[in-house]
Amino acid sequence: MKKTLSVLFALLIAVALQAQVENPGTAAKNGATDHANNDINNSINNGLNKTEGAIKGLFKKKKKDAAATQPPASTQSAIPTQPAIAPGTASPTDSTQPGQGLAVYKNYDFVPGDKIIFQSALSDESVGEIPSQLTLNKGQMDIQQEDGENVIHIPTGPGANFSPRMKNMQYMPDQFTIEFDVKNERFGLDHFSIYFGDYRHDDGSLQILRITDASMTWTAGNVEAPRGLDLKKPMTWHHIAIAINKNVGKVYVDQFRFISINNLEGKANQITFDVNGYENSFIKNVRIAAGGIDIYKEVTTDNKIITHGILFDVDKATIRPESMGTINSIYKLLNATPGLKFEIDGHTDNSGNAAHNLTLSQQRADAVRAQLVSMGIDASRLTTKGFGDTKPIGPNDTPENKANNRRVEFIKI
Repeated sequence: MKKTLSVLFALLIAVALQAQVENPGTAAKNGATDHANNDINNSINNGLNKTEGAIKGLFKKKKKDAAATQPPASTQSAIPTQPAIAPGTASPTDSTQPGQGLAVYKNYDFVPGDKIIFQSALSDESVGEIPSQLTLNKGQMDIQQEDGENVIHIPTGPGANFSPRMKNMQYMPDQFTIEFDVKNERFGLDHFSIYFGDYRHDDGSLQILRITDASMTWTAGNVEAPRGLDLKKPMTWHHIAIAINKNVGKVYVDQFRFISINNLEGKANQITFDVNGYENSFIKNVRIAAGGIDIYKEVTTDNKIITHGILFDVDKATIRPESMGTINSIYKLLNATPGLKFEIDGHTDNSGNAAHNLTLSQQRADAVRAQLVSMGIDASRLTTKGFGDTKPIGPNDTPENKANNRRVEFIKI
């Protein structure tokens, strides 16, 4: 007992001396040049090591007994690791958000359009400046760092009304999709509107989608949030996906389909975001795509399916949850056509090192194959190949063209 008290007393003295030496005004400030402090630190570290060893000795028998109750290492399940993806991939949502894993998206059926006409790219923007890709119609907004990346920030106060900056402002086709991520400091997802037209010159025919007080208003009227979707939780990223084909419209929030209607009127010519300034709001990964994918038609006419809806975490091959709409559509095709086989090809843009892109594009393709196999598709029906940036379908000169080059193709074999 005396030996134990002596050891603990020595440890307390050592910790006190360590804290004194590492005071911000002394060692932490001059640690690289103050030789006296270095000598003291070394002495204390030696003392700590001896003390730690003595304490470990006191409990060595207990640890040994506890280890004897654990099963052998060979009987414990290994946790598989995810490989990693090519740089330059947009990250539509944080896949670590609670409730947003692949499993909860098992019924998700949103598939983005087949040609990207606007893709926000904020990584090279200067913090504190207005995003160069957007036109600020009124209010205030700037670029800020949030969760380790540049995002659009709408500060508390006047809010902001903004539109993608395009050469031709009549850029919307009859069929298109919109995706973005949004969160709010206080209200969660609230006081947020989208105008399908020029907000500044409203001709009375604009369709407005409005999210307020955990409900959504469109032509269908007021619709309450689906059970299990908490729109009022502050500082939580939500992925919004909208699909419109003439008079038919669908809206998804995270893994839920929120609204589905077939009585839209008028024609969208552009997209305008309107965010009230009750509290700080944040938006990222704005993406507008033209058209839609008829996977059966593509695989029977071109013998391949080009998809832009399978997305990954930045510099990883971790599939993002909102990718499940596209993956589910491929799964249904394979499941309905037992003789169909695919080569899954991964492609990147030309950002970063070419050799790195080549390796990681292979890992992307492998991750997609693994997901389909986990859903029940026979592994023998799927092969993979990574091409990196060697087969672009267009120039890598704009964020939109780069996004179109980042793709996963399914080649019929």
